[in-house]
Amino acid sequence: MQSEVLEWSAGFTAFCGRFAHRFSRVESRRRMVAYVRGLLAEVERKNGWTLAEAAGDTGPQGMQRLLNFYAWDCAGLRDDVRQVVVETIGDDKTGVLIVDETGFLKKGTRSAGVARQYSGTAGRIENSQIGVFLAYASDRGRALIDRELYLPKTWTADRERCRDAGIDDDVEFATKPELAQDMIERAFDAGVPFGWVTGDEAYGQVGKLRLWLESKGVSHVLAVPKSQMVVSMQFRQRRAHTVIADLDASAWQRLSRGDGAQGPRVYDWAAVDIRPLREPGRGHWLLARRSLTDPEEIAYYICYGPAETPLAELVRVAGSRWAIEECFQTAKNETGLDHYQVRGYTAWYRHITLSMAAAAFLTILRRDAQKGDLQPVTVI
Repeated sequence: MQSEVLEWSAGFTAFCGRFAHRFSRVESRRRMVAYVRGLLAEVERKNGWTLAEAAGDTGPQGMQRLLNFYAWDCAGLRDDVRQVVVETIGDDKTGVLIVDETGFLKKGTRSAGVARQYSGTAGRIENSQIGVFLAYASDRGRALIDRELYLPKTWTADRERCRDAGIDDDVEFATKPELAQDMIERAFDAGVPFGWVTGDEAYGQVGKLRLWLESKGVSHVLAVPKSQMVVSMQFRQRRAHTVIADLDASAWQRLSRGDGAQGPRVYDWAAVDIRPLREPGRGHWLLARRSLTDPEEIAYYICYGPAETPLAELVRVAGSRWAIEECFQTAKNETGLDHYQVRGYTAWYRHITLSMAAAAFLTILRRDAQKGDLQPVTVI
């Protein structure tokens, strides 16, 4: 056990060393290492005070300076985290990019982007901030690789309020799907190895996002509501649920979309061709997932990809969307993603990015444990 601890410690030092060039001063680099180490520590709440205590400080001032005042390249650190994830679990055959959002419940009105808005975390409208995230998943693991803070129009329409929260005048309103598109484009430009993009209805029902993905040649399986209009092979505009309702019983196949906490997630699945006008070698499908216990419970997906894509592959991609929920759970429970006590725009990005870095280190440890290889030099 002692040798493993020493190896993990050496691996952590090498891991943090990858980010050193993003910090111009020794003090800020040291603070970053202490902050990430604290996020990985077994403390109940990971805020400025507890992280300071874990580092042996008498107060949170040093950690607050890291988030609010020191000069360092947060966007560059985000890129480094993404590269670490790709090196650890990247796979061009099974890699999937997943977009989703999560809420951070907040009190008051001064925290950047805070508003009365729907939070999936709470399952209702609450005073909260909403972060839009991009995760990477493959057969080798999963991890968060990008993030954006959603700013409601009530914020971007009030530039004085924005300035008070540290939001520059050039930061304009962007919808959540637009933020997702920006992150996917960054991953695409960085050469992240992936074959598919997936996301829930909030993103799938936005035709602009789907058309942009098509223009880039990016295959996708995106959830849509039952009322989503699609073009049938008879050149008719129809709602998704009516197209699926016309399918014969023989069109459905019983498949697992992956293992869950209670075992394999088994559903009945069916896919039907849509969009008769298409590029050579490419296909468009409407995919449906039907519950075994309640046949009236059906989820729908619009899909685009290589023409010969089998149903099992569409199911695999649709099922991979839940990996980002597991990423949120891991980051919130183990690396303090939602434990911050900051109000400023820049501080939010810095904490979230450092939490993602800590979660990426856990991804490395888990990958090594699976391989039975705890030699950090070969990983980093």
